Amino acid sequence: MELVHAIDAFARHLSSVRRLSPATVRAYRADLADLAASIAHPDVEHPDLERPDLERSGVDIADVDLEALRDWLWRARQRGDARATIARRTSSARALFRWALEHGLVAADPSLRLATPKRMRPLPRVATADALSGLLERMAVAAADGDPVALRDHAALELLYGAGIRVSELCGMDVDDIDRDRGTVRVLGKGSKERVVPIGAPARDAVAAYLVRGRPALAARADAATAALLLGVRGARWGVRSVYALVAREVAPLIGAETAGPHALRHSAATHLLDGGADLRAVQEILGHASLGTTQIYTHVSSERLAAAYRLAHPRA
Repeated sequence: MELVHAIDAFARHLSSVRRLSPATVRAYRADLADLAASIAHPDVEHPDLERPDLERSGVDIADVDLEALRDWLWRARQRGDARATIARRTSSARALFRWALEHGLVAADPSLRLATPKRMRPLPRVATADALSGLLERMAVAAADGDPVALRDHAALELLYGAGIRVSELCGMDVDDIDRDRGTVRVLGKGSKERVVPIGAPARDAVAAYLVRGRPALAARADAATAALLLGVRGARWGVRSVYALVAREVAPLIGAETAGPHALRHSAATHLLDGGADLRAVQEILGHASLGTTQIYTHVSSERLAAAYRLAHPRA
């Protein structure tokens, strides 16, 4: 099978079988299109990624060897691609050839001996527990007047921090996903994997106040009924971009950044759980991480914070 057709089939597999998000599938496609372009035009410094040129190349996936893959990554380094970009493209190639081997398109996987550059992953920036408590208390006071938008904003931040959920999970929640009696929320995570996450009393109270006094007022502005938990000013499901704007306005000053996304609250929740003695496996389940290695980044954050406190406070530091 020609390489470009194999890439198409692999992308369909990622979407329909592995149920990856459209954005993730597009990222795989972009990485593998770069591979196909590099192999189709080995003498061109910056090959054109247009599909007609690639389809005329006649490169078969079974003819791609380790040397071709190494040359592709070498060219990426020569043109100044970031280490993280090269690492991601290496992973994309490995996923493609693993799939191709399983489906009998190649006799052996040439990517097995492909070295992956070490990623220099920066530690996530987090707000202190005291700073977030102060912010949420101020938002609770603002919401006490009964303004539906203030009630919604307070409930949203309490859920993001209290449950450590992703912004997509927050915006995708319906009213029925809240179990106030058990103090849990049901969310749909990456790969359409569902999980149930506990929330504390402040988040339960904020959501309850919003459901009683905030959501009905917002829902009355809608053209049609919706099951969505969080609603915008026109009564429709609240969007991700609006949540980003809220977090940037309220949370960014707490971490000393010009801007901050909803993940800053997820980072903070995970770090504070570990600071408080939570088990790493439990934090992995709460966050919905497929790999424990992803969760372990927060142990480094906690260690850095501990080391910083030691350096500031200990006379022999």
